[in-house]
Amino acid sequence: MAPKTSTDVRDRVVLVTGGGSGIGRAVCRAFAQAGARGVAVADVDADAARSVADGIGGLAIEVDMGDEADVQRMIARTRDTYGPIDIFCSNAGILSVGGIEASNGEWQRAWQVNFMAHVYAARDLVPEMLERGGAFVLVASAAGLLTQVGAAPYAVTKHATVAIAEWLAMTYGHRGLQVACVCPLGVRTPMLLDNLDESPLAEYLEQGAVTPEEVAGTLLEGLADGRFLVLPHPQVHEFFRRKADDYDRWLGGMNRLHRQLEGE
Repeated sequence: MAPKTSTDVRDRVVLVTGGGSGIGRAVCRAFAQAGARGVAVADVDADAARSVADGIGGLAIEVDMGDEADVQRMIARTRDTYGPIDIFCSNAGILSVGGIEASNGEWQRAWQVNFMAHVYAARDLVPEMLERGGAFVLVASAAGLLTQVGAAPYAVTKHATVAIAEWLAMTYGHRGLQVACVCPLGVRTPMLLDNLDESPLAEYLEQGAVTPEEVAGTLLEGLADGRFLVLPHPQVHEFFRRKADDYDRWLGGMNRLHRQLEGE
């Protein structure tokens, strides 16, 4: 078994993507409050990134996480400002609803932002982290463990996020890289709240939703404890266990949920 690696946030350099709102904003603030030496706030919305960075004395960076050159530029700017990056939180993501009928463009954009962004960042950051230590955090979703009704591009790409997180952990954990994969259910962010009127699933998830601040707190606890799977909703562990215990029964339950949410 690889030795368990934990991360102390104090005096560390942190880069958070999707940091302008929702979970990312809460994570940036939590890192700053925990004593991080420098927090870079990266977001496709430059104004949102700047607002969060100004509030914590951090660095704002505009970035398109689906563009590898832009990801490299984001990392370089953080290094130029603060030095080597100790903790990378790959949080940026987009919600793509629909099923197999979703356009090729929607599938490709979800793939680039929700999955390839992690690969682009890992190519640049992991070699350095192996030399000096570091933590690579991927924010996936419970959809990456359990799937999601009505949002095939989102569910599939979040499954891929969990897979790359597992691969990074099993490949580099014994060499000192800490990898954490965050898989919340409903979180009170614009991604959820803005879809309440259009998505029965969003309404269902909102009933047990937690705040972004609760997710951020659970993430920091997970880093300190050296946990790979970070679950802001503890019940996800039980759901995941049931899925593994009896896949057919679980699929039957998901079919019933789908019919219920669609009013069938």
